[in-house]
Amino acid sequence: IDYLQENNLYDKVEVAGICCTALETTRYSDRAKIVGPLSRQLFFIRSGIADVIMTDEQCIRTDMPIEAGKVDSRVIACLDKAMYGLEDATEWDTEETVKQMVEDKKHFAILDPKKAAEVAAKVAMEIAPQRRKEWITEEEATELAKKCTQCDMCERVCPNLLGLGKAMKDISEGNLDEPQKLFNKCIGCGKCDQECPQHIPILRVMQVVASKETWKIRAGRGPIMDTEIRNVGAPITLGTIPGVIAFVGCSNYPDIEDVADMVDEFARRKYIVVLTGCAAMVAGMKKDKDGKTVYEKYPPDFDAGGVVNVGSCVSNAHITGAAIKIANIFAALPLRANYEVMADYVLNRVGAVGVAWGAMSQKAASIGTGCNRLGIPVILGPHSAKYRRLYLSRKEEDDWRVMDARKREIVDTGEPSPEHLAYVCETKEKAMVMIPKLCIRKNDTPQGRAIKLNHYISLYKKYMGGGLPEDLHLFVRRDADIPLVYKKEARVYLKEIGWQPKEPVGLPTFIGTYSTKVPLDAVIH
Repeated sequence: IDYLQENNLYDKVEVAGICCTALETTRYSDRAKIVGPLSRQLFFIRSGIADVIMTDEQCIRTDMPIEAGKVDSRVIACLDKAMYGLEDATEWDTEETVKQMVEDKKHFAILDPKKAAEVAAKVAMEIAPQRRKEWITEEEATELAKKCTQCDMCERVCPNLLGLGKAMKDISEGNLDEPQKLFNKCIGCGKCDQECPQHIPILRVMQVVASKETWKIRAGRGPIMDTEIRNVGAPITLGTIPGVIAFVGCSNYPDIEDVADMVDEFARRKYIVVLTGCAAMVAGMKKDKDGKTVYEKYPPDFDAGGVVNVGSCVSNAHITGAAIKIANIFAALPLRANYEVMADYVLNRVGAVGVAWGAMSQKAASIGTGCNRLGIPVILGPHSAKYRRLYLSRKEEDDWRVMDARKREIVDTGEPSPEHLAYVCETKEKAMVMIPKLCIRKNDTPQGRAIKLNHYISLYKKYMGGGLPEDLHLFVRRDADIPLVYKKEARVYLKEIGWQPKEPVGLPTFIGTYSTKVPLDAVIH
């Protein structure tokens, strides 16, 4: 971007990005474009739109030079951590490098950012007029789809079990509506292409049903400011802002519209919604009936009802940082050498939940684990079950005792809040019921608890087929906790199961319930 601006070339070369690079470039320049999330990487490469592809170190395919070569694109590896075995041209003469990339169609590693920028711009301008960048036509797609023998090999290897055989049949007959819906569920792995015995380029055929629509997304804004924390610290810890929900991670989704649906649901309910990485992109890839994305419908503030794009996956630290700031600024807990107390505060008092709905790599899964260490529960999408690492409770069977730091006595609350630290949901509907439940904290005031239970009950009724949650009695401490709109119904249920009221815990903490060097006074403020 700097090279293009310094040499007045910005009108001749367009800069676009995929995954985190897209979010970083759009933070730096308002003229950069976002192509899409990680699930669109292979699709975009095979489209041949990119003249030059510059790669960093993460979220990149290992066969990038091979795939780029198929469509006559050029690759420049910019970091020594992922060079693809390419020849290092960092010390070469720039013009010689450009010549070999243009004439011999070579790919190189160039580890000097300024030189890589110059080479990329010059190569792109040289080869762009020579390259065919037209998408597949409907007629071409129809002819390719007719080669399908309905062997279903593509369906067997598809991670999302998509009906690709039927989609090929529909496309061969000119019916594109259903295949278009299927494309939104594609995670772009390319396994269908590899397995097809007829060698049908299925991902390329899907170009004919891919939307040409554009969407709007806010640029990543960076860290949450201290002034914002001062405004929302008390409402979050007392429960009157029902929770902070962070949508993070990759785009390994059952459906690309899932995140947008969940963001819309909770922003409308006045939760604070923050997003990073691919989740931030796909949240903007759905429009309502008025043609607006969630970024256009909701304010960009870290406050009730706000939808905040924090930035790329690297910016996840700003989200956990916000939780730490709540403990530091609102509760005046010291930061230095105080992780145990901070995590205890967040776990017991800050209603925050992470949602890594499409974790595609160990990196994305580790982001969730990092949140768990700080006491933030995380909901994972269905594919994340493959990582085989969850932190689950057994609800009423487990020990839910905490120390009431003000009374200096251990109290058996019987309240699973939060119930799990790492939990997999199979559907977005189940996730939207679990999210408000995992925002419940023992520190909630009666008003805050009633607000949280109102969302939990209403979402349960909306997505789970009516009735009251079977574990409602575990979260009702006193009659004042019951939401007004459900009070009559809930009282009948609680009476039937023999519910008894219990006193809320004034200052809940786990410090003092296990062996630790941290004194109980460390959590009293």
